Amino acid sequence: MQKGNVELRNETIEKYKPFIAKTVSSVCKRFIDERDDEFSVGLIAFNEAIDKYSADKGSSLLAFAELIIKRKVIDYIRKEARMSRTLQWDPVTDEEEEGPQSKIEADLSIEEHQKLLEQEHRKEEILYYRQVLSDFGLSFDELIEQSPKHMDARQNAMKVAKTLIEDKTLKEVFFQKKRLPIKQLEKRVEVSRKTIERNRKYIMAMAIILSGDYVYLRDYIKGVLQS
Repeated sequence: MQKGNVELRNETIEKYKPFIAKTVSSVCKRFIDERDDEFSVGLIAFNEAIDKYSADKGSSLLAFAELIIKRKVIDYIRKEARMSRTLQWDPVTDEEEEGPQSKIEADLSIEEHQKLLEQEHRKEEILYYRQVLSDFGLSFDELIEQSPKHMDARQNAMKVAKTLIEDKTLKEVFFQKKRLPIKQLEKRVEVSRKTIERNRKYIMAMAIILSGDYVYLRDYIKGVLQS
């Protein structure tokens, strides 16, 4: 499909329309069919997922597509909420009839709605990440328990992770075999083999984040990256 097989792409999209509708419905908290604008957003997102998917995403196409669809639908809902508020608010008539308090209350309501959408977005990203970790034989609990305790150790592990994903060959081995190519990595970093092995799971987990479409998780590790 990525090489231009339009017929196969159309067949795949048609086949997975129920999956798209179900995914969109889970975000909207209501039944969605092909007549809804949200379904169109999901359809476009599924098509985008086909274009962007690769083995480097660390999971199946459908798992990746689910993340992209939910993200795009949440963004659409957020945008519609902002537009609705802009269209409804008249700085002259609304203030005269209902007073400034009405605008403040409406703004707070939209802000609360935005926070809920952001929480949903973050939740879906973490669920997807959990699934990818599972594909690599890792778990969130292990990651918490085995994360390096000192900042310098985390920074060194992060440098190893960056080296891993920036090297095309090593990255390919990592995602295909679902294991850390320690012997090859040892030759490319200024960290001992013993240190790499000790922080193996943390390095793998960070490499997955750095390689994928993780908006919130990337923000979470930004401090380690920049230090």
